[in-house]
Amino acid sequence: MRPWQRRLAVVFVWLLAALPACASSHDTGFLDRTITLQGVTYKYQVFVPDNWTPKQKWPMVLFLHGAGERADDGLQQTDIGIGTAIRTDRSRFAAIVVMPQCRKNLWWIEPAMEDLAIASLEAAAREFHGDPQRTYLTGLSMGGYGTWALAQKYPGRFAALIVICGGIRPPAGTLKAHPELAKLTPPDDLKSYSEAAAKIGKVPVWIFHGAEDDIVPVTESQRMQAAMKEIGAEVHYTEYPNIRHVSWDKAYDDPRLFPWLFSKSLPIKTR
Repeated sequence: MRPWQRRLAVVFVWLLAALPACASSHDTGFLDRTITLQGVTYKYQVFVPDNWTPKQKWPMVLFLHGAGERADDGLQQTDIGIGTAIRTDRSRFAAIVVMPQCRKNLWWIEPAMEDLAIASLEAAAREFHGDPQRTYLTGLSMGGYGTWALAQKYPGRFAALIVICGGIRPPAGTLKAHPELAKLTPPDDLKSYSEAAAKIGKVPVWIFHGAEDDIVPVTESQRMQAAMKEIGAEVHYTEYPNIRHVSWDKAYDDPRLFPWLFSKSLPIKTR
């Protein structure tokens, strides 16, 4: 064997030895991602469990943050809610958690932001082997409104919902500050809640709300609970006495919540 052939053989053997290490290495934790829609680039976050492997499909959780985290830095939406719960005990989250970020002066119920949420979920599902039968949706406050809205727009897509201090009619103060939302807001009538539930269908849902909420009326959750029960959905409802708007810390800390969520799955579709 000529010298150059020996050198080539050594390099080839080295590459073969390195391949398994390269194939098995991957980033975990909170990862920065971007997505471009209609010429606009958005930053978002994806949480990937430490034991992630491409050899299996993974549950997916789409999280919609509240109004206070609206920005374009791609980070603030991890500071409260499910992001805090993950940092407190990431062993509870054997799932891919997708955290898009709504832009300032917009709301999750607006079509462009709905498209952003779904596109971020789909991109993460492709990259991290998401399981379409175990895809879940949760949100708090403004994100709770977004959760009900997306569940109506994509019935049968999510295996379960967690809705925290949300609703289908934005508070009066929000409608005054964002008059453009009026066209997306149903009438103040019990029929509106029944119609929303009918669009969503019998997806399991756990609803949380503070009884003394001074931002989003607790009646929003009470009405959606009644409407979902009326159509025969599995509904869990937790109303915290003496709690105002910040009910999400207690909700996401509930030790029963995520075992319940991850026990739900959609039926496998057969042709």
